[in-house]
Amino acid sequence: MLKVLVCVSGGGTNLQAILDAIDTGRITNAKVEWVISNNAGAYALQRAKDRGICSMCLSPGSFDKREAFYEAFTQTVRQLAPDLIVLAGFLVAIPPALVEAFPNRIINIHPSLIPSFCGVGYYGLRVHEAVLARGVKVTGATVHFVDAGMDTGPILLQKAVEVHPEDTAKSLQQRVMEEAEWQILPQAIDLIANGRVTVEERRVKIR
Repeated sequence: MLKVLVCVSGGGTNLQAILDAIDTGRITNAKVEWVISNNAGAYALQRAKDRGICSMCLSPGSFDKREAFYEAFTQTVRQLAPDLIVLAGFLVAIPPALVEAFPNRIINIHPSLIPSFCGVGYYGLRVHEAVLARGVKVTGATVHFVDAGMDTGPILLQKAVEVHPEDTAKSLQQRVMEEAEWQILPQAIDLIANGRVTVEERRVKIR
């Protein structure tokens, strides 16, 4: 059974999608054991509590220096020793030491088709605002492994979503979540949990 740690900053809709997928059998051989948020007010923590999942808040604001937060975060995750770390809307950079400690065992969901609209500054509604400003016709979501860069790790899954002429950033965000994020993030976890994913020279192979 794959022991999963989910890291999230906000409402936890992707966390809920994972839990629902486990309940319905779309994810097999995996269990969410822990939830960590950098935001004490994140509704994701309540979702975890309601399901009896061990949850905690680790906020950079509670530390004098960002380095101290990184050290505490890395130490906490090491102690938990998850098989897989899932960044499900986690708006905090992952410390390099943690990436080194969990190679190809950290995945992230990003609300665009990487390499478009990704990297520093592209998160949340900002991604969808940039998509609309550029006038692209297709956007989507990407699940990728986390490396030392920002949204630069090997791509695991992608799903496209059509951009409608009447879209606002919020309506597009909602549709990308419903049609892409909530579909491919559970799928990615299921693939990993059942030993169907390997990474070779920055390319993901699915068996």
